[in-house]
Amino acid sequence: MWSGPRNLSTALMRSFENRRDTVVTDEPLYGVYLHTTRKPHPGADEVMARMDLDWHQVVEDLCGAPPSPGSLWYQKHMAHHLLPSMTRDWIDGLDNVLLIRDPARVVASYVQRHESVRPEDLGYAQQLEIAVRVKATTGAPPFVLEAEALQSDPEETLQRLCTHLKIPFDDAMLSWPAGPRASDGIWAKHWYAGVEASTSFQRARTVPASFNPSYSGVVDEVQPLYRELQRLGGV
Repeated sequence: MWSGPRNLSTALMRSFENRRDTVVTDEPLYGVYLHTTRKPHPGADEVMARMDLDWHQVVEDLCGAPPSPGSLWYQKHMAHHLLPSMTRDWIDGLDNVLLIRDPARVVASYVQRHESVRPEDLGYAQQLEIAVRVKATTGAPPFVLEAEALQSDPEETLQRLCTHLKIPFDDAMLSWPAGPRASDGIWAKHWYAGVEASTSFQRARTVPASFNPSYSGVVDEVQPLYRELQRLGGV
């Protein structure tokens, strides 16, 4: 699941982890991303100390057997963690799905936690790269999932996703117990308070996204990428 930040990605990970047949992995390339970019994220030193910083080894593990034999393996990836120095061929062996969200809402949420935002922080370019690659290698359009669809009709949206993945839909995906998970990344204490308090997908707010006009240029720059992802995915 290739997502950008502030896209309901952790809630969707919760949804899959609540299935009895699924094991999840939380942002396995985050340590590599921080080590390479030196972004000043909260708890960055602790994240890098706890994670493998060799992307070749991380990728080898991700393409191997699931941590729990016989399980479905849900990998939650932040698309912007896919750095230019990394090869892309390894993703061809995965079932790649793209989780997208309206850039205005992403930016409005992002700047509540960060002092600034740049287009490359949001992952739309990498998501589009993956979408184009999926279509070229499989001959079929990528499955593009709108965060707003998860909020407005989670059952129908998850049923479509499960059909695409050729796995049975499970009602357990619609709700989950509140609280932290052992599978959460060490960064959860900085970012996951909202999802830890949640027990299901929450309805989207109907008010327009609001942010400082100085961020409008970022929204305008990534908007065409978002629209192209929608077009490729038929959403």
